[in-house]
Amino acid sequence: MRVKVLGTRGEVEPSSPYHAKHSGVLVDSEVLLDLGEREFLDLNPRVVFITHLHPDHAFFVNEPAEVSVPLYGPEGFGKNPAVNIRVLEGAVDFGAYRVTPIPTHHSLRVKSQAYLLQKGAERILYTGDMVWIDKEYHPLLNGLDLVVTEGSFDRRGGRVNRDAKTGKVYGHTGVPNLVRLFKDFTGNILITHFGTWFYEDPRGAVRKLQELGRENGVNVIAACDGLEIDLVKGMGSPSVINCPTPDCPCL
Repeated sequence: MRVKVLGTRGEVEPSSPYHAKHSGVLVDSEVLLDLGEREFLDLNPRVVFITHLHPDHAFFVNEPAEVSVPLYGPEGFGKNPAVNIRVLEGAVDFGAYRVTPIPTHHSLRVKSQAYLLQKGAERILYTGDMVWIDKEYHPLLNGLDLVVTEGSFDRRGGRVNRDAKTGKVYGHTGVPNLVRLFKDFTGNILITHFGTWFYEDPRGAVRKLQELGRENGVNVIAACDGLEIDLVKGMGSPSVINCPTPDCPCL
């Protein structure tokens, strides 16, 4: 599978040309994971899967829009009849792909889910924002070729809260926690959706992520807008086939 990162910015002010657009990952020019910018629809994906209804992952939450491409997510969106989200509660086959939703913990107000994308023997997990994936779903994660996950906070523990009434946790866990979680399921972790910490020193942040990977025995890649990688089963680390600018700090 060929993975193109369309946007890597979290819900922060833009301050880097390499990380200016909100979340979106396009696989084989067909399957779009998250729709953080209206312009992603200009690429004519065949299907879109939304992890959750926050505007940096679903631009239409705050903007008038019509989305005609098939659109799936963890819950419907009743505010705009021109945006029809099909609630995905189990695996769906779409052409050569099987897409399996995996519930995640992230928000108090909206539902969230990751997506396991399989094409033949190749397997990618795209998480969106998250605190945790319940252990009952961990067997689905065995043998992943690539995990695409979030980088809102670089500190251990991230920013996680617990609702006083329900006891439900919400927020974002830290990148070190995510690497420790996923290292047992994959050798390659692509970090996107960066918070303010990343923009203070992008090159230093990339080195920090690479060192975190070495410490945990996995390949950690810092994404940038426009980064493209080829994922081939059995080839070890994915190959970077395109980066939008020669001085991009992600390489």
